[in-house]
Amino acid sequence: MEEQRLSSLLVTNLTNIAYLTGFRGSAGIALFTSCEGVLWVDPRYALQAQEQARSVEVLEERKGLLKAVGERLKRNKDRRVGYEDAHLTCADFSRLQQGVGRRVSFVRATGLVEQLRAVKDEQEVAKIRGAGRITVEVFGKVLEGVRPGVSESDLGAEIEYLMRKKGGEGVAFETIVASGARAALPHARASRKLLRENELVIFDLGAILAGYAADMTRTVYLGEPSRRVRSLYNAVVEAQEKAARSALPGARAGDVDRVARRTLAARGVARLFTHSTGHGVGMDTHEMPRLARGEKARLQTGHVVTIEPGVYLQGWGGIRIEDTVLVGPAGPEVLTPAPKDQWILE
Repeated sequence: MEEQRLSSLLVTNLTNIAYLTGFRGSAGIALFTSCEGVLWVDPRYALQAQEQARSVEVLEERKGLLKAVGERLKRNKDRRVGYEDAHLTCADFSRLQQGVGRRVSFVRATGLVEQLRAVKDEQEVAKIRGAGRITVEVFGKVLEGVRPGVSESDLGAEIEYLMRKKGGEGVAFETIVASGARAALPHARASRKLLRENELVIFDLGAILAGYAADMTRTVYLGEPSRRVRSLYNAVVEAQEKAARSALPGARAGDVDRVARRTLAARGVARLFTHSTGHGVGMDTHEMPRLARGEKARLQTGHVVTIEPGVYLQGWGGIRIEDTVLVGPAGPEVLTPAPKDQWILE
């Protein structure tokens, strides 16, 4: 805030509010100055905010949160207020401007809190490690029931049920189970399609524990894979593992992406890799930093990222391998250590 000469910061992104205050309700607005923080909630969340929020004054507001914020800004005579333009609608922003008048200057400040969130402390890493443990255990259990005739959606439902049963708060994102030609769709949703013999199946799953997520993808094959399938699978595993080993403090995010692409290029299949290599993981499943072409941000100790190269062929299917990886002082640590060599289900 001092670097950007902000007298206060208005936070409307609920995940950022949870990170800064501990309050995890679905409605609220927070305002921070250099010496104080205020959290406004409506009556539905007053008790919850009193129990969860830390280091802020909790105020119950019955006449509109934006109106209360505007009145506080006018009373404090704030002149330069940062706001999260990616998380405030045009209508709400206009209403806020009208409420405070022309004496307050609003400055876009999206990304300030996200930069803090990108570097995890030991407690945060422990939560992600726990989410990763649940994810690995659930996948191992579900794998026992993967066979021809089972539907993608039944497997997806089983994953979500087991994540809660094993202590998770639920799934960090909509579980992906994509088989056969549908595996060529990187973000395919689980459908009623039945698994068949001699086809690939992609599982993309992640538990959430104490507000923090894990993200893992494994690909299996039902039957005896052809030489081509084996070659592509081995290429993706090699690219994934080499890229994961390159996720070191000081490495550029784009360089990790380059390692994955060069490895696939050496196998002649780089053109089949159609998305970025990875992204940050934490309270959201997609956070800073982004591991993609041209990204110049340097990895730091405490970053938690996914490494997830894949190859996709329309009408044939796809293969993706993904782990959640901690950028640690002694090197990368895989937080989702499910086996990759047990992919052939006969």
